[in-house]
Amino acid sequence: MLTEIKQEEFEKELQQHDNLVLDFYSTECPPCEALAPKFESLADAYGKDVRFVKIFRQGNRELAEKLGVKSSPTLLFYKKGKQTGDVLIGGIKKADIVRNLDTMLPAEKVKKIKSEIQPVITHADVIVLGAGPGGMAAGIYLAQAKIDTIIVDQALPGGQVSTTHQVSNYPGFVDPQKGYMLSHYMSEQAKAAGVKFKVAVDVNSVDLIKKEVVIDGFETIKAKKIIISTGASPRYLNIEGERELYGKGISYCATCDAKYFHDKEAIIIGGGNTAVEESEFISKFASKITMIQQLPMLTANKSAQERCYADPKINVMLEYEPRGFYRTDSGRMLVRVEDLKTKEIKDLETDGVFVFVGMKPNTDIIKDNLETDDWGYIKVDDEMRTSIPGIYAVGDVISKKYRQITTAVGDGTIASIACTKEIDN
Repeated sequence: MLTEIKQEEFEKELQQHDNLVLDFYSTECPPCEALAPKFESLADAYGKDVRFVKIFRQGNRELAEKLGVKSSPTLLFYKKGKQTGDVLIGGIKKADIVRNLDTMLPAEKVKKIKSEIQPVITHADVIVLGAGPGGMAAGIYLAQAKIDTIIVDQALPGGQVSTTHQVSNYPGFVDPQKGYMLSHYMSEQAKAAGVKFKVAVDVNSVDLIKKEVVIDGFETIKAKKIIISTGASPRYLNIEGERELYGKGISYCATCDAKYFHDKEAIIIGGGNTAVEESEFISKFASKITMIQQLPMLTANKSAQERCYADPKINVMLEYEPRGFYRTDSGRMLVRVEDLKTKEIKDLETDGVFVFVGMKPNTDIIKDNLETDDWGYIKVDDEMRTSIPGIYAVGDVISKKYRQITTAVGDGTIASIACTKEIDN
C-alpha cells in the first residue's frame, strides 16, 4: 500500500506505524521516475508490515529542511518513530531498499515475504544493455521504427556524459551543454519515442545465447536481439579524493575538458601513449603542464616523447606517484605526490588534473564468449554485429580507434538500423 502525505501528517504517520519508509520526490526528476516502480512493487510486497509513504519535496520544504533532505529522491526509514538504516539518495537500487527493509522486520517475516514474491517475465523485441549515448541513440531509432525496446542500465541514463562538466562539441548546440543535461535531453527523447527504461537496477545475469537479462533478482527480460552499450570506464588510481573530485577538478578526457584550461595550469598523471599524446592537445590551452610518471622513463612512442620534451610548457616528473587529491582554500586543486627515490612527499598546486592510466571496457556482466581484441573490447563488423548471432555492440565497449559521444551515437544508429532490418526479415 502506497500513500502520499503532506508534512503536517508526518508525525501522525510515525505514531501510527511501527515501520515506515518515506520517499521525498520531485516532478521532472529522472532518478525519481526510476525509483517509482521499485518503490511501488516493494510496497506491494512489504506493505502489510511496513508503511510506504511519498511526499512532494518542493511542496513540503519545512519538513524536508527539518529532516536534512536536500535532493530528490531521498528515502528515509523509521522504526518505532526513530530514523534507522541508511539515507538513500539519487539513483537508488532496489537491493539497497530491500536491505534496509529487511533489517526492520523479524527474519521469519522477511523469509515469508520473499517466498511470496513471484518472478516476472517481460518480453521485448530488443534489449539495449547500457543507457549511454550509443544505447539511447539505438533506442530512439528502434522505437521510432515501432520496435519494442527496453534500455537496461545499472546506473541512471547518460554513462560518462552525465558526469562530464560541459560538452561543447556535440552538434546542434551553440552553447556548451552540461553533461547531465545533454544526457537528460537524450533520455527524454528516447522516452517520447516509446523506449522503456529500467535503470538504476541490479543486473544479475546476462545470457546472450538465450537473449535474456535478469534484473533485481526477480525480473527476466526476454528479447529477440540485444545491443550491448555498456561503455568503458577509466582505470582509477584508487587514492584519496579521486572519486570525490571526479568531474570537479579531475578529468579523464582531454578532448572533453582541455578547452576549459585556457591560460591555466594542469597536472597529467601517466606517461604512456595516451598521457603523452593528450598532453600535446592540452598544451594548446594550458599555460603550464606538469606530467607525473611513476616509472624512470616515459613509455609513449619515441616521436611523441620527443614532442613532449620539446614543449616548453611541459615539465615531466619521473619516478613520482600521486598519493591524494584535495581542494585548497582558494578552490584550486592540490596533488600530493611521493618521490619514489627519496620517499619525500610533495604538494603540487594546480587548476585541474587529467588522469590517463588507461581505460577498461565494461564487460564484467557479460559471461558469454564474445570475440574481443587484446584489451577486452568487443569486436564488431561494419553493422555492429558481434561474434554471437543477434547480438550487437556499440560505443566505447567496442574495439575502435576513437571514443567520443558522436562516434557512440553513430554506432548506435548503425546497429539499430541493422537490427530493425533483421527483425523485419
